[in-house]
Amino acid sequence: MNDETICKTCVIQLDKVSSTFQQASVAHSLTQLDILKKPRKVINVNFPVKMDDGSIKIFSGYRVQYSNARGPAKGGLRFHPEVHLEEIKVLAFLMSLKCAVINIPYGGAKGGVVCDPKQLSQGELERLSRAFIREIAVDIGPHVDVPAPDVNTTGQIMDWMRDEYEKIIGKPCPAVITGKPVGKGGSKGREYSTSLGGMHVLKAFMDHLKLNQKGATVAVQGFGNVGYHLARLLEQDGFVVVAVSDSQSAIYNPKGMSIAKASAYKEKNKSFKGFPDAKLIAQNELLELNVNILALAALENAVTENNAKKIQAKLILEMANAPVSPEADEILAQRSIPVIPDILANA
Repeated sequence: MNDETICKTCVIQLDKVSSTFQQASVAHSLTQLDILKKPRKVINVNFPVKMDDGSIKIFSGYRVQYSNARGPAKGGLRFHPEVHLEEIKVLAFLMSLKCAVINIPYGGAKGGVVCDPKQLSQGELERLSRAFIREIAVDIGPHVDVPAPDVNTTGQIMDWMRDEYEKIIGKPCPAVITGKPVGKGGSKGREYSTSLGGMHVLKAFMDHLKLNQKGATVAVQGFGNVGYHLARLLEQDGFVVVAVSDSQSAIYNPKGMSIAKASAYKEKNKSFKGFPDAKLIAQNELLELNVNILALAALENAVTENNAKKIQAKLILEMANAPVSPEADEILAQRSIPVIPDILANA
């Protein structure tokens, strides 16, 4: 998804809300919405990291503090080769909305470093993590901006950053970052909290519509932290997970599959390819399966105007950020396929 598309997505959604307010004659809210069209603060850094071979590599990183109207900025840090500023701005905007939707006293933020962590050694990853936090240390803190894990960042990475920040300020400050290991001041259940929350929202929505949950079929796009735990929790609760995918492959078994076995196989083989209890399918096939629930837990714009008409799921759960484009939202609404939005489902 290019920069222009991401910005367009954000502005389109805000303009739709503005139109609704105008129709309701809520004039004072329009100014507030205009304020939300631009982030409060954008931090752009370029910093050196020593690689294992002795060379020095320059990395680029971002931190966007979109709003602090409700309290300190809050949001994740991602490590990914396709991180770019406009994407981070929109994700920070979404964090602002999420914190407001669930009524907690935080604003929204997001950050990231342009890198491929799979190509970095453990030592390089640690030096990168510490170097980035040094660059933004003056702009974060428990009462200013609190980072957290996101795509390709772990509890260990958060703990390196926490440790580096404490060295800079000269005193303990575990509250500077969330998502740390439990033994280092982290919260129990943090690893699967997003997935558990998403499941509760899904079940409440299905109860509201009087939809049968026992035996309902689910396809899960994305098998990272959120996707894996969502699939695991749904299976435990009586849902039938018939398909899962990662960044490389997708597998399908119409009778359902053991998430524990699929996870163990992927852990050992680094891919679902060859998993004996399901057949390999194309990534786009998973999105188009005839299932009760399609859970989108990968990256942005998984469903667009190009494939929205092919979706056969009865219900979509947005566990990733902005996985359904505005154009696709319109098409799905016309087809009476409800979408549980990311700002509630993964908040």
